[in-house]
Amino acid sequence: MNRLRQMSIFAHIVEQGSVSAAADKLDLSKSVVSQHLKALEQQLGATLLKRTTRRQSLTELGEQFYASCKNINLVAEQAWQSAINQQSEPSGRIRITAPHALMDTLITPVIAELIQRYPKLRPELINDDQHLDFMAHDIDLAIRVGNSPDSNLKQKRIGHFRDILCGTAEMKGKPIEALPYIANAWQGKQYPHLLTNQKGESRTFTSYATCMTNSFHSALALIKSGAGIGIIPDFCFAAQTDTQHLVNLTPNFHLPSNTVYALTSFTQAAPIAVSYCIEMLEKRLTQ
Repeated sequence: MNRLRQMSIFAHIVEQGSVSAAADKLDLSKSVVSQHLKALEQQLGATLLKRTTRRQSLTELGEQFYASCKNINLVAEQAWQSAINQQSEPSGRIRITAPHALMDTLITPVIAELIQRYPKLRPELINDDQHLDFMAHDIDLAIRVGNSPDSNLKQKRIGHFRDILCGTAEMKGKPIEALPYIANAWQGKQYPHLLTNQKGESRTFTSYATCMTNSFHSALALIKSGAGIGIIPDFCFAAQTDTQHLVNLTPNFHLPSNTVYALTSFTQAAPIAVSYCIEMLEKRLTQ
């Protein structure tokens, strides 16, 4: 590593025309630059620069050596500029994971907007209700409901939503305790629901799964088909566009709020694509 630094400084000395000018360019002392040149010549066992108090000139070996050394600075500058450019405009791959319920209505509209703005961006979306391992799946950003116990990840609260206990219109007015229940796998076969009204009055409804599925879309399809009741996020409920609308079975009571977090594993500043995505998701959730 020190050898590369010495070669880089040598190239700067040649290009700037003197040790003093190179020191100014690199923001180093003249003695430090001279020491690097001296150490380089000692390691090579040859003189690279012939210097007087007024001018310097390359030896024949110095000319050949400089022709290679100058590429070090060129490659370094190109690498630096490329990194700067990537931080000024989102580009490249970004791999995002989120639960099925959040992906369609929350994540994909944001990603679609980002793609239109920044065509060099290459998103990869992973629908999964399980908490995937960041390293094993090479995840850049995870959107999760509820606080994560993984202390190695940076977590940011980006919003919240409520679940709606819903079913088909034919079920409206019927006792919810007597209706079949469609459960997501994360709920388990028995799941308590705390319902509260505007007066602060509360009631508890415990569901007993008639049918369980590990896919949000399957649960939603079953609820829409009239197979039973179940919960879906309020933004999914509001976004219904098909002819078979679901109805809120507890319009005077609401379920507790669910907090949404954005998680990353970046110890320093996250890539600009990740930052933009989090910012836009936060804005969408607050709307």
